Amino acid sequence: MTEAILLVGGKGTRLRPLTVHTPKPMVPAAGVPFLTHQLARARAAGVDHIVLATSYLAEVFEPHFGDGSALGLHLEYVTEKEPLGTGGALRNVAARLRSGPDESVLVFNGDILTGLDIRALVDTHESSGADVSLHLTKVTDPRAYGLVPTDDTGRVLAFLEKPQTPEEIVTDQINAGAYVFRRSVIDTIPAGRPVSVERETFPGLLAAGAHLQGMVDSTYWLDLGTPAAFVRGSADLVMGRAPSPAVPGRRGDRLILPTARVAPDAKLTGGTVVGEGAFVAEGARVCGSTILPGAVIEPGAVVTDSLIGSRARVGERSVLSGAVIGDGAVVGADNELRDGVRVWCDARIPAGAVRFSSDQ
Repeated sequence: MTEAILLVGGKGTRLRPLTVHTPKPMVPAAGVPFLTHQLARARAAGVDHIVLATSYLAEVFEPHFGDGSALGLHLEYVTEKEPLGTGGALRNVAARLRSGPDESVLVFNGDILTGLDIRALVDTHESSGADVSLHLTKVTDPRAYGLVPTDDTGRVLAFLEKPQTPEEIVTDQINAGAYVFRRSVIDTIPAGRPVSVERETFPGLLAAGAHLQGMVDSTYWLDLGTPAAFVRGSADLVMGRAPSPAVPGRRGDRLILPTARVAPDAKLTGGTVVGEGAFVAEGARVCGSTILPGAVIEPGAVVTDSLIGSRARVGERSVLSGAVIGDGAVVGADNELRDGVRVWCDARIPAGAVRFSSDQ
């Protein structure tokens, strides 16, 4: 197994305003675009040829990664003119694959941070003789996911999309977003129209008697679809809770990139990242947060579990918790922004304009 497909075409609507100017896989996590971590882990597992299925802001990917040689990879790019869904995207890039009909092709979703043992998934696929093998993980509340019950041998029995009642929740195993396909199966996906592998391809294969194999791997797994999850994933990479050979520095409480400046008495904890050209001023406290390139945290500001966009500014004594500040936005002094707030790109909040508590 030497090649893979990475599905990186999504619009990342749940992550806006982070994805207004940047496709989700290119938003920095632990100092580098998130996609870098996925590419590096695939390379470490023996993959050398990867086709990127792009759509939204597709022009961003190739100027950054080029032909992939800097990562020891050969990268190709295929752009969908209209979104084709997960299955349609696979079919759309099939002509770029080099594998023979019975060879294995690895498939990743571009928004999953995982400690999956990639080689073990491939070995499971090949030893079981499956047509498709799926990485499954166990979750405590499976209602937001697709359930995948299996028999004692790991063979998939059904696909149950987002069950809600207790009777529907027959397993805690969910589809974790990484697969190994027999190449010939990709060629059977209808071309030229949207197709969902989760709702159409997999159930259709099962109904036709194909062999779908599940492998449960419950190491680190996180869907980075929301701002809170993305910030947590970045912090976990910095602290070493999530594995990646691409983190540009030592694991620890903080990661300060070259050309970033941090005042001697500023306090950075919880896996905080300070991007290139960013500045954290005196007396500021930043915990579990991502400060993107060129952003400024002014004196005495407190930033917790938040993401501060490129060139954004957080004013003196402002307190942010669970906030997302878009690129170029300005939060004036003495504001208080709490969990879930999103400040759009280039917006300006005057000093003392927003509070959740008394001004005393």
